[in-house]
Amino acid sequence: MKKNIIFSGLVALVVSLSSLGAFTYFQTNGRVVKIEHINAVPSTSAGYLNASDGELVPLDFNKPAEQVIHSVVHIKSTHLNNSYHHNSSKSESHPFRDFFGDEFERFFGPDLKFGIPENGSPRRYNPGRIGTGSGVIISEDGYIVTNNHVIAEADDIEVTLHDNRTYKATVVGTDPSTDLALLQVKEKNLPTVPFVNSDDVHIGQWVLAVGNPMGLNSTVTAGIVSAKGRSINILKDKYAVEDFIQTDAAINPGNSGGALVNLQGGLVGINTAIASPTGTFAGYGFAVPANIVHKVVEDLIEYGVVQRGVLGVMIRSVDGNLAKEKDLSVLEGVYVDSLLENSAAASAGIRTGDVILAVDDLEVKTSSALQGAIARHRPGEKVTLRINRSGKESAIDVTLNNRDGNPVLAEKDTRKVLKVLGAEFEPIDKSLAKQLDISGGVKVHKLYPGKLRKYTQMRDGFIITKVDGAEVKTVDELANILENKTGGVMIEGIYEDLPGQYYYAFGL
Repeated sequence: MKKNIIFSGLVALVVSLSSLGAFTYFQTNGRVVKIEHINAVPSTSAGYLNASDGELVPLDFNKPAEQVIHSVVHIKSTHLNNSYHHNSSKSESHPFRDFFGDEFERFFGPDLKFGIPENGSPRRYNPGRIGTGSGVIISEDGYIVTNNHVIAEADDIEVTLHDNRTYKATVVGTDPSTDLALLQVKEKNLPTVPFVNSDDVHIGQWVLAVGNPMGLNSTVTAGIVSAKGRSINILKDKYAVEDFIQTDAAINPGNSGGALVNLQGGLVGINTAIASPTGTFAGYGFAVPANIVHKVVEDLIEYGVVQRGVLGVMIRSVDGNLAKEKDLSVLEGVYVDSLLENSAAASAGIRTGDVILAVDDLEVKTSSALQGAIARHRPGEKVTLRINRSGKESAIDVTLNNRDGNPVLAEKDTRKVLKVLGAEFEPIDKSLAKQLDISGGVKVHKLYPGKLRKYTQMRDGFIITKVDGAEVKTVDELANILENKTGGVMIEGIYEDLPGQYYYAFGL
């Protein structure tokens, strides 16, 4: 009996030592952001214990549930829909005419279109809508990860902790390609969930899903990892990355943005979607792997945008039919269908017909797994691809490009005025400007809570051509005009898919 006790104690010691955390530090605005990691996870994550009478006792999930539940928050996102619709009638009153005074009509003219017209209807206020979801605290000073679809188009974001403390949250950044978003609340010493290496997560391993499904706050469900590298074609972004961890832990509406954790309380992934014919849990839930989440978070904190490297290839997963059609010597891997213009892969020597088997030391058996592996890297970083070409394996080093075909990082824009507007901006290229018959402009790539969403009806894709009558062609020009601006601002521009000029007015 004494030997058994000593042996059990040694096992507990080994498990404890292997679960010791490491930390990642991000430098942002002179502050250090600490995010915890668990470097090693015991491979035997589930089992049964022998009771003193010899009976089998199920493993207790109480400890990891109690650890994590304090770090998973409820998110309420409110879309006010207080849009202003205006026809071109000069006689109709407009609140911004009073705001700008007599200069309004003389400067901009009498026939203006504000917002996006709805059958020429006059001003009206629509009732708002409220969405709810979950989020995971990953840093003691208030950084919270959630899904982009939880907070998309929100005018107001409210976060409630497990102990019922409530905060207003700001959006640090979003990444529609992975359906992730990063929020921040003003608080210190918050409980956090540490990251684990999601590559070490195995099929059959026990996991817990923690979130707020169907209005039921702080709910924990248990299941196993039932598959990895899943693509379910749910993300509609042009550059979507779907490399989901699949689980049979019950996930329902409201769980989005919540935590999928292992039995040591480490973050395995962010719960994002379910496969269901009814809209509620039917056995399959999907989470963004922690390794991808960590990369997105790190980029949004350090750069303000996600720095994503690309290979520049069109790909397909290899299966028996494709192997037979193309006379391949392998039945697993990623087939290179074609190479894009300015392709990093082509520059490195990858050819059409190659089968990619691994990225660095990570095997990739499907196209989604390859996308997930590359999504962890930035432009300018080098990866080693193991390929099969005509039955022979070789290794090729590839320096990744950005989406424009260059191995260059996007610069971080820390100017406060652009953050106040609540949008991501990018200059349009010359070919689009020529197509739209304008000299240039700045596109609103993505709107999130801020002045533009709150006080105007602007939508994603709007191209700013003038601010207070001055032409704008670059993000720098936009920022410089607004930097020291006070009072009313009038933004003029166009949409690619709508005729005419549109004007948006708000105060700084």
